[in-house]
Amino acid sequence: MSQQNHYQFNVVMSCSGCSNAINKVLSRLEPDVSKIETSLDSQTVDVYTTLPYETILEKIQKTGKEVKSGKQI
Repeated sequence: MSQQNHYQFNVVMSCSGCSNAINKVLSRLEPDVSKIETSLDSQTVDVYTTLPYETILEKIQKTGKEVKSGKQI
């Protein structure tokens, strides 16, 4: 089994619709994505996945949201 990674992205989200859009695209990657946590308050998206960082970043960017930064935790 591939190693599980935890990535955290700082994403500009102004409403629950924004976070729902991100949840929707990332949930399509299941079972490679095991957990998604979006927080409007802290403007973060935490993703637990076996996929590479670039794949997740690309998916979030496809929603049209601005990704200010991202890191592996």
